[in-house]
Amino acid sequence: MTRQTGKKSSPRKSGAKKAAPRKAAPAQSKQTKTGKRKIPALRRGGVSREPRRWPRIVRGFVSLIIWGLVLGAGVIGWFAWDMPNPSTVLAQDNRQPAVTIVASDGASLMKVGDLYGLRVSLSDLPPYMPQALLATEDRRFYYHPGVDPIGVIRAIVSNLRAGGVREGGSTLTQQLAKNLFLSRERTLRRKVQEALLAFWLEARYGKDKILEIYLNRIYLGAGAYGVDAAARRYFGKPAAALSLWQSAVLAGLPKAPSALNPFRAPEQSARRAREVLNDMVSAGFITQATADGAKQSRVETVATDASGAQTRWLAEWAFDRAADILGGVDRDILVETTLEPDLQRAAEAAATTIGPLAREKGAGELAFVAMRPDGAVSALLGGANRQKSAFNRAVHGKRQPGSVFKLFVYLAAFEGGLTPDSPIDDRIAPIEGWTPRNAGVGHRGVVSLREGVARSINTVAVAAMETVGRGKVVDMARRLGITAPLSPDPSLALGVYEVSPMEIAGAYATLAGRGYAATPYVVRRIRDAADGSVIYERGTSQGARILSPQIVAMADDVFSASVAWGTSKAAALPDRPAAGKTGTTQDYKDAWFAGYVPQLAAVIWMGNDNGRASDGVYGGLYPAQMWRAFMMQAMQGQPIQPLN
Repeated sequence: MTRQTGKKSSPRKSGAKKAAPRKAAPAQSKQTKTGKRKIPALRRGGVSREPRRWPRIVRGFVSLIIWGLVLGAGVIGWFAWDMPNPSTVLAQDNRQPAVTIVASDGASLMKVGDLYGLRVSLSDLPPYMPQALLATEDRRFYYHPGVDPIGVIRAIVSNLRAGGVREGGSTLTQQLAKNLFLSRERTLRRKVQEALLAFWLEARYGKDKILEIYLNRIYLGAGAYGVDAAARRYFGKPAAALSLWQSAVLAGLPKAPSALNPFRAPEQSARRAREVLNDMVSAGFITQATADGAKQSRVETVATDASGAQTRWLAEWAFDRAADILGGVDRDILVETTLEPDLQRAAEAAATTIGPLAREKGAGELAFVAMRPDGAVSALLGGANRQKSAFNRAVHGKRQPGSVFKLFVYLAAFEGGLTPDSPIDDRIAPIEGWTPRNAGVGHRGVVSLREGVARSINTVAVAAMETVGRGKVVDMARRLGITAPLSPDPSLALGVYEVSPMEIAGAYATLAGRGYAATPYVVRRIRDAADGSVIYERGTSQGARILSPQIVAMADDVFSASVAWGTSKAAALPDRPAAGKTGTTQDYKDAWFAGYVPQLAAVIWMGNDNGRASDGVYGGLYPAQMWRAFMMQAMQGQPIQPLN
């Protein structure tokens, strides 16, 4: 029997059983040098892998932030890529020069271009001007970064309650951004750009500076940009002198500058100003008693505005003349015209009374010019209705003058030696194959030149012209301001060549001025709007004498006879002497009256632009009646002066 030993048997022997595998001993913690136990990592499925999730979460979160920033930057870039450079826009001054046209008494007639006043700082203004603006436009202006979330939420709630848009959420900074840099379109893109620009403004400028820019750039209606321009436009004073009520009026305008314009809508403007004062009380800027006192002070009226539609003809003509005088307009200017509002109103009243009568008989248009003896145009109508036609017939219209042209014939005749008593045979022989005819009367035989004028006998005028020479008549017309082409033919005496009412007015005003040239003018003075300095002024010296006192006296004689007992008697004035001449062209296409008293001359034309004949409208009818109606009102209270 083999003795067993403690040695291990060889695995080569067949049939030997394999030793069962040992079970793993429980993991033991090893002692470290520091005395702390080191815990070995467990194998698969153990809890030691859990802490590795946090780095992945952090990395994912960081990636999300980065991609969000990239996406946000892309969106902002898409919104901002076509945004204007605000620094460039603020530095630019690309507005049109402002031209203000005023009447002789300073009343505003028209504004052209953009009106800017003096640049003002907050310290230049009464405190209630910026307070009124903040109270009604942005009470939290000093507490938000350019966009006011609280204001937006408040506006949304208010609009939901009202069932419509009644309140906006834009801050004053956003309004400035919108008005200076952006278009008026209402899109999400524009709204985002507005917010971006508002943030830029807030970062670039302080609150006070933003408020100053707003006060100097905001449009406040009537062509006025900024509070100083608006103060001068509406109240005739600088912004520094504004009252509380006037400040409230201006602060209420940004909401609707055209609809709340104090000139066009005084009641709506006043209602809005009262709302602004109430807002100032709510904001704590003023007391209720102060607000009530300001409301009572509404007796402060805005500067007179005479810019009715009918004055536009003269105002536009004055603008053109000012540009010609200066060789162009390169700065803000104030153009003082010769228009006299009282006389303009008299002209409009006469046209309103008589004009419809002429239109009923087929004379649809008219032109009117009133002129002082020195050539100053004191009233003008370029047509029957400025809103229907802007064409200025008084200045640019050219029509046959008919017998009003005989003025030049008889003045030349007097210089040629004839007198009012000179006998003229009205039975004239044909001249160069042409035979003149008399309207309404046959031949009277030998008559005085005076009677020939008073009764507007055509053959007498032609005979007088043939006596002194046609060239003398052309020369006389040129001396008195007629620039139209004139040919020295036999029909010249009867007014067949077209002229303008303005030129005829200048000629008759020369007689009113006792023979001194009356060159028509409408611009009396031009000032630099910035400092009031005069850059042009028409001289006050009298025009050159072109007619002797003797010639003027003879003209007074014959043309006053026309008014006293001749074809012009419908123009006779009850309280003073007057002189004038009617004119009627063939088939009643044109009807004229031109007349004067020593202080004033006036000319009326009636007819149609297309030359259509009227139904019997002649110079001694409605034109003479309109002249009389105008003169009676215009000369009321004026001294009576003899003609000769």
